[in-house]
Amino acid sequence: MLEGLRKSVLLPEAEDLSQEILQKGLEVSTAIISDRYSQQSFPMIPYGQAALQGTKFNFESQYDGNQICLQRGLHLSLGGIYDHVAGGFHRYTVDATWTVPHFEKMLYDNGQIVEYLANLWSAGHQEPAFKRGIIGTINWLKREMTAPDGFFYAAQDADSFTTPDEAEPEEGAFYIWNYQELEKLLTSEELSELSEQFFITSTGNFEGKIVLQRKQVGELSETLENSLSKLFELRYGAKPFSVETFQPATNNQEAKNNNWPGRIPAVTDTKMIVAWNSLMISGLARSATVFNNSEYLELAVNAANFIIKNQWVDQRFHRLNYEGKVAVMAQSEDYALFIKALLDLQQASITSSNTNYWLETAVKLQDEFDKFLWSLEASGYYNSPSDVSGELILRERNYIDNATPAANGIAVANLVRLSLLTEELYYLDRAESALTAFSSIMKQSPQACPSLFIALDWYRNQTLVRTSEAEISSLITQYFPTTIYKVETDLPKNSVGLVCQGLICKKPSLNKQELLEHLEQSQNRWTK
Repeated sequence: MLEGLRKSVLLPEAEDLSQEILQKGLEVSTAIISDRYSQQSFPMIPYGQAALQGTKFNFESQYDGNQICLQRGLHLSLGGIYDHVAGGFHRYTVDATWTVPHFEKMLYDNGQIVEYLANLWSAGHQEPAFKRGIIGTINWLKREMTAPDGFFYAAQDADSFTTPDEAEPEEGAFYIWNYQELEKLLTSEELSELSEQFFITSTGNFEGKIVLQRKQVGELSETLENSLSKLFELRYGAKPFSVETFQPATNNQEAKNNNWPGRIPAVTDTKMIVAWNSLMISGLARSATVFNNSEYLELAVNAANFIIKNQWVDQRFHRLNYEGKVAVMAQSEDYALFIKALLDLQQASITSSNTNYWLETAVKLQDEFDKFLWSLEASGYYNSPSDVSGELILRERNYIDNATPAANGIAVANLVRLSLLTEELYYLDRAESALTAFSSIMKQSPQACPSLFIALDWYRNQTLVRTSEAEISSLITQYFPTTIYKVETDLPKNSVGLVCQGLICKKPSLNKQELLEHLEQSQNRWTK
């Protein structure tokens, strides 16, 4: 039996890392997030990110990747999965129309969605609902999910109490509305305009109650925003601008016994999980870059610094922090996602003095990751460290994406990025070894591993741009997903920058337009 179990985790012989495999994987991810795929609507952001990455290529396809990625963003930003009153995305919806959510709010979903919407915006899909979704979610993060120490809480429950006397909480009670509430709270003109822009009827759309879902894209009027502010005040007991922090209820007794000025809130899980915090740090870093917002970057920096200062114990990285106590050795997803977050911070702060600090920390953490979780026999990273795996029958390697991206896909992309930033070919060799190890899975089951295809795109189309701070500031807000930027003060004479494919650089760019053309060409090296 033991031998059979061990054989079950062995992968078939490796395939090549061809561009055809990459194209197939990106197309499959695009198909998966198309409207025809599911009767339940999940964010599925690893597939969304892979599909969006595929839009930079010009290969023939039966799918309109740009339209499908745009539609995924609209479902998220307009649907009932988004809390239009107070920000933040719920876990998923239980129907194909994105109307009724499972009301849990998970940090890992929100971090990924913020990054995806920022990438959509930078790719040219500048829909106001995307920006509103990002702003609202980050406001929710600041208000309800950020600890005094700077890290982010893990989740908020779906259920909450309507009165302190209830024995059991009710699904969605904190978030839903009845028509009589709206009639009482809003003027007839406000209710009329709200009904024009949102799906509102007297009979509701969820067990006789109303989940707010927008009908169309575009900016919301000042009247609508004022109406939503009134709903916020009913829920929280104060106007939005006056609620900077909202003390969480950490259990049902706290929820029922506290004297809340508005509704009784859902319980918040206040532990710090490195992997989940890392996803939000990456989302904040990308949004800070795209929208040139220093406040977003500061939130990300504070959370990263908490992890750096508190999660290394006895020179080993740890996964959890609850009530000031560190616990559980870091798993592969903690290493991979925090290294990604550090590299995202390095790029977001590339014109500041902190940029080297983030890179140096990423290198330090990568060394530990390699030492304790790299598989010498099979390549790729095990789920758990070697020194705490003695009691496990098997040591598995995570390559299948679920609600969060698979550790090995993120880890391989990190290795390529590190090779560009440090010019150490060791990282690139390790990335190739891992991709080769998983390539048979990528060929046989492309629907299982979108993050590995994102990593393969990094491996095949990695691009390094060496240029001035001024040029980076204009380029980095655009969508060039497999690009790393470096500030270069010693450029060839009369040039504005160099675009390099690995260690080989194109001819010096003599002006901004030429630099942009070289960069676009490098991102789409569609050769076999």
